Amino acid sequence: MRTMSIEPGLFRALLLAGLLSASACLPVRAQGIGPAASAPQGAAVPWSSLSPDQQRLLSRVSGQWEQLTPQRQQALASGSQRWLGMSADERSQARERFNQWQQLPPQRRQLLRKRWEEFRALPPAQQQADRENVRKFRSLPEQRRQQLRQRWQSATPSQRQDMVERARARRAQRAPKLR
Repeated sequence: MRTMSIEPGLFRALLLAGLLSASACLPVRAQGIGPAASAPQGAAVPWSSLSPDQQRLLSRVSGQWEQLTPQRQQALASGSQRWLGMSADERSQARERFNQWQQLPPQRRQLLRKRWEEFRALPPAQQQADRENVRKFRSLPEQRRQQLRQRWQSATPSQRQDMVERARARRAQRAPKLR
């Protein structure tokens, strides 16, 4: 049987690839821009503090704005700011991801939310390494990605753990070379 060499962290990348794609559909947290960024965590965002473009975008909730929780107001304010900063192509992609998200079964969405929270709990350096691994995975030819997916899916939990440990060992061996 022929063995395949797998880049370190590629298995985590496989797990996170779908998650990161779906992340645009998850609730948006304050991102350091717009009125939500200046509001303290948990503080309400006054409707009047939103830009005219944000108010137009959020006009459907204008009548209920004061009844929304401060966290929801902040999420909507920062999400609207993010939306307004997107190009037409980015908006189209976001709509498509949102439609895909809505079509997922509730259990799958719950699992993706859980994995997203686990990812967000990782140290920033690990998050960056995982994002880089996802980028590398996506840059592989489709046939290679499919081979790796099949290998991972057909592996037992102990085989998967072995794969992850070998990848970590290879990464540790290469780490001094990168410094």
